[in-house]
Amino acid sequence: MDGALVGSGYADHLTDADLGLLAKAADQPTAQAAPWLRAHPEQLPGLVGDPRVFQAVFGASAGVTQPPRPAGAYAMASLASPFLIFAVAVHRAGTELATMDHVPERSGRRQRVPLFDAPELRDFLGSAARRLFLAELLASFTRSAAQYRPAPRTQPQSRSARGRRISELDLVRMAGLLDTVPEAERAGAYRRLGDVALFLTGVFPDYAVTHALGPVSAARLLRAAQVPPRQHDQLAEAPAIDLFEHLGAQWYRAAWGLAPARTARLAVVAEVAERFRQARRVLNHIADRFLFPQGNPWFAPPAR
Repeated sequence: MDGALVGSGYADHLTDADLGLLAKAADQPTAQAAPWLRAHPEQLPGLVGDPRVFQAVFGASAGVTQPPRPAGAYAMASLASPFLIFAVAVHRAGTELATMDHVPERSGRRQRVPLFDAPELRDFLGSAARRLFLAELLASFTRSAAQYRPAPRTQPQSRSARGRRISELDLVRMAGLLDTVPEAERAGAYRRLGDVALFLTGVFPDYAVTHALGPVSAARLLRAAQVPPRQHDQLAEAPAIDLFEHLGAQWYRAAWGLAPARTARLAVVAEVAERFRQARRVLNHIADRFLFPQGNPWFAPPAR
């Protein structure tokens, strides 16, 4: 994806208030900031990655080696949209990883071990298109999403049979909706399943480990991910994070394979399918450093 298309992607999400904040933080004229930046979207990725913008959004006291203070973050972040907050965090992660040789990996609940994979994570964030992808992914989960599950047509339309809303973060039930999705919308459904798998393992890995899938649920998801039956037993017994990674990558591949039109933006989904673990590890770093420092409540863990 070229720079102009990436910049347009940022412009699609940023509000006029965001654009004014970017200009002010970077000491640029703010009077006509919004129309000028919308006419020159190629400038946006550089502004989002400007250290002064990071300080404006997360607080002036937020340093390179210490997490930002929540009090300052809340005050300044209230001027920014969720997308801008996450985009700034993604860019800052790239800056931090440039000077790191290892990144903590969650080996268990509240346990960390160092993995010397920082170069791979730097390479992942070296793509402007993948940075935009992660910012869009995080922003898409800022509201509690639900899907409507219609009642089977053979049932009488009683109150209990009129369908119900299910959590978008419930992968088993979301995958169960695939049978009801029109063929033309299947690619989007698979894309969202991949998004949920990446979000859960990236932002809430402890939750994913604690609420590991049972054999029945794992089998349902493996079928939904079109995994060959001969691999089911091995994958069902894999660690929870490994299983979710495999499922998420498979769903992204299905989204790419079923897409009626293979756009440049959708091509990023295909890239992430092959680098799912790196995407997940980058999100782990972002969550630890910027989303949850000292009890930051921007995201609450999913309900059981």
